[in-house]
Amino acid sequence: MSSPATDRTAPTVLVVAAERGLGHAIAEQFLDKGWHVIGTVRPDIPRTKLHDLADAADGRVEIETLDINEPEQIAALRRRLAGRTLDTLFVTAGITTRYEHIPIGEVTTEEFNIVMLTNALSPMRVIESLQDLVTPTGLIGAMSSGQGSIANNDTGLREVYRGSKAALNQFMRSFAVRQPEPGRSLLVMAPGWVRTHLGGPDAPYSISDTIPSLVNVMLAQLGTPGVQFLDWQGKTVPW
Repeated sequence: MSSPATDRTAPTVLVVAAERGLGHAIAEQFLDKGWHVIGTVRPDIPRTKLHDLADAADGRVEIETLDINEPEQIAALRRRLAGRTLDTLFVTAGITTRYEHIPIGEVTTEEFNIVMLTNALSPMRVIESLQDLVTPTGLIGAMSSGQGSIANNDTGLREVYRGSKAALNQFMRSFAVRQPEPGRSLLVMAPGWVRTHLGGPDAPYSISDTIPSLVNVMLAQLGTPGVQFLDWQGKTVPW
């Protein structure tokens, strides 16, 4: 872990899975807006784009290691962050499946389990573990997908991925209901189809097309209590 910055006046965001792609871009946007950034990277990746960002950030970027599919690593991260205050917690981790064009009944149990674990259960484990570090009027969110919308599913395909994101949305709604007070903003975000390792080369949007807007949408929701499913332009996505 890098040394915490001495300036505690800036708001702090924790971006989970910030080593590349959308997570790294979100961390970069918050840094550009003057925030203090804590970003997590997987322990099996020794050098990432987040390390490059931290090198040029004059102590305003901290790096933590975390494999979100390992509960003991989540617990260890919670212990390391004890006493810290977060204004925003956002989980971007997610994977897709190689079974994009076959019916759900033909997907292997192993493939189903790893996608559901990574995209739905593990993000909620992180949120449940770290929620008490977030200020009462802060923001907690997770990266969902437009394909997680049940109402908008008129094509099928990518059924395990769709199901995992729909499950994440449902879990966030349950989390919202369990909150003792409605002060926090809770978000599941649809970033659009973006050219990343997950989105592939045929996606219509670049990271720079969507992520600056997505972060602005997130920041605009600070102080707005309750749970919302929004896209990168701030439009409501039907559950």
